[in-house]
Amino acid sequence: MVQEMRFEMNPFSLHQHNHTFVKCALCFVLMGLAVRLWFSDSIRFSSAVDSVETPPEGKTESLAPEEQKAESLEDSLPIQTPVSVDFPGNDNQTSQKDSAKCDIFTGDWIPDPSGPVYTNESCHAIENHQNCMRNGRPDSGYLYWRWNPRDCELPRFNPERFLDLMRNKSWAFIGDSISRNHVQSLLCILSQGSMVDLLWTVPSTSYSDGAGSWSLTPWSNVETLGQGLVACVVEEAVEVYHDEEYRSKRWHFPSHNFTLSVIWTPFLIEADIFEDINGVSSSDVMLHLDKLDKNWTEQYKSFDYVVIAGGKWFLKTAIYYVNDTVMGCHYCPGRNLTELGFEFAYRKALQMILNFVTGSDHKGFVFLRTTTPDHFENGEWFSGGTCKRMVPFKEGEIDMRDIDRIMRDIELEEFEKVVADAGTERGVILKLLDTTHLSLLRPDGHPGPYRQFHPFAEDKNATVQNDCLHWCLPGPIDSWNDLVMEMLVNG
Repeated sequence: MVQEMRFEMNPFSLHQHNHTFVKCALCFVLMGLAVRLWFSDSIRFSSAVDSVETPPEGKTESLAPEEQKAESLEDSLPIQTPVSVDFPGNDNQTSQKDSAKCDIFTGDWIPDPSGPVYTNESCHAIENHQNCMRNGRPDSGYLYWRWNPRDCELPRFNPERFLDLMRNKSWAFIGDSISRNHVQSLLCILSQGSMVDLLWTVPSTSYSDGAGSWSLTPWSNVETLGQGLVACVVEEAVEVYHDEEYRSKRWHFPSHNFTLSVIWTPFLIEADIFEDINGVSSSDVMLHLDKLDKNWTEQYKSFDYVVIAGGKWFLKTAIYYVNDTVMGCHYCPGRNLTELGFEFAYRKALQMILNFVTGSDHKGFVFLRTTTPDHFENGEWFSGGTCKRMVPFKEGEIDMRDIDRIMRDIELEEFEKVVADAGTERGVILKLLDTTHLSLLRPDGHPGPYRQFHPFAEDKNATVQNDCLHWCLPGPIDSWNDLVMEMLVNG
């Protein structure tokens, strides 16, 4: 939370009338500043990136090391052959123009000169392979767009409000590396808090008018970013757990007693995966279509809020099991097995997941996030595919790929089916976080070759593997949290 400014004044001499005007002026300015700070939730700041480009129109209980191994793209990219929220109204949020007709997932990306609320330097949660600016990405225009629903206002994520709502609560992102990408975005936003663009800059912290002196005691959690610009750091998260490969992690916000976790479970169901940290596989995946992954189900009741997402891993070659007996496969040429297709497995997995959630006696708040499209062009990740675009697509300029459309259709169908059949009669709140379309319009937001540190430093024509699935931080994925905040507060 933004702390109040404290004024420590030595007494002025009340007998020196020639200073009366100065005192009144100072009081007026300081009162104005206090009012401005009080209502500054929506005031933005320009990014501190040096070159700003405005767009056209075994488990270990310890801290993670600074340098982590970049996750291989093979971990995420296979070879492809309603119940209202029981929160009080948010006084600091802009209300919808017409909540009955509003669809926050339908809209456009519009220029936003204010830029992101954090930078790659101010946030320490960004993993190396998504730290595009540090890795030498030369353009910054992709930072200056925001998602704008067509029929309603979408307020910026409010860190102070969010942490107030999350006091003594716990939250988990459950899924693959895109879920980890998402939680890192949230960590960056929460750790930075609100940015306050001051009307004027205090030139010094102490003053004297000849009769006495006084000083301004600064906030203990204020970071100066530049002329008249400060970042009010809400609270720095403390990492309290990570697994051996740093794929699953947990953070704690002590003053709010809020716990934030990411659980790496790429299939969400039980799977035997024979890949190393670099994604090199020694055998086909073995998927058990009748068993959920205990890695998340055994922790489920400890979470008040959950974001569940899957998708891309189901495109990998896999052998399907039911009752520990092989029943078929997906893309397994040379084997005498029935080709069932990834659609079959993904639908079965979602049915189990949603039935588990709605059938549980745990009254949680659950988001099902839809699939994330990639933007590889002129090939795939394994065949020289790239993503060189520098601005968002406009509506109608791109069509969703068949695979992404199939996966999203399955997600929508199974979500609607479970809501119609079971609803949330046990007190579970189930929401669809439909980020697919707005993400489809952002081919410019991926690391591309800049998943590696300065990939063209030695050879500007070097052949470099591109990442056109994950998102740069800061980047378009930050808007996902604006959507989450809106769904939490206004349902």
